Amino acid sequence: MSQAAESEFKVDSATASVRRQVEDQLRRAIVQGRFAPGAHLSDRSLQNSFQVSRTVVREAVRQLEAEGLIQTFPHRGSFVRTLSVREAEQVYAVRGVLEALAAKEFVRNATDVEIEALGKVLARIRGHLTRRGKQELIDLKQQFYDGLLAGCRNSHIRNMLGPLLNINAQLRATSLSAPGRLAETVTELEALLVAFKARDEEAAWAASMLHVQNAAAIALDLLRKRNAATETR
Repeated sequence: MSQAAESEFKVDSATASVRRQVEDQLRRAIVQGRFAPGAHLSDRSLQNSFQVSRTVVREAVRQLEAEGLIQTFPHRGSFVRTLSVREAEQVYAVRGVLEALAAKEFVRNATDVEIEALGKVLARIRGHLTRRGKQELIDLKQQFYDGLLAGCRNSHIRNMLGPLLNINAQLRATSLSAPGRLAETVTELEALLVAFKARDEEAAWAASMLHVQNAAAIALDLLRKRNAATETR
């Protein structure tokens, strides 16, 4: 971990849940790609970064391991999980169904205010068509999902889809960086927003599934190429 990265982590030792803060910040760093797939997460480096005890670090790592973001190997340590193509295919398959169901439930249960809020987030995502800012774009996409999950009013969907989106985040960032993908993403989300405003459950389901399927096609293709390049080195 670089010294610059270490300085960005701040934990308030006066709060009751230091471990939760470390979990949240480490999870965010992995999801945002600040720690690349395969990156070594040593106890010492994390202790130095967060200025917490080894016990707190290990508890946080265990939690993120349970969520599928970290892998720990005997005598080697903990690493940011690297998805195989097959695992990624499975993640996208399950994500597609859960996300479409969330969209359908959002139509049923979300308020007009919540629909309007998603529209505002989408407008900010659209603004990235003419400017750079990968990190902000990833954050905005997460805000869109947070609004979707809150408005669907189904805690079971949230509990299942949330961890999948975290695992999927690195691939999501990869697919968004593909030429032309952001413009396609905006068009797909606009169709989803139209379905929300029309309170059309079937249209919301179809628009959500199409969005995930298109993202999967690009991300999986890039992942296969990346893996092939690694194997030839």
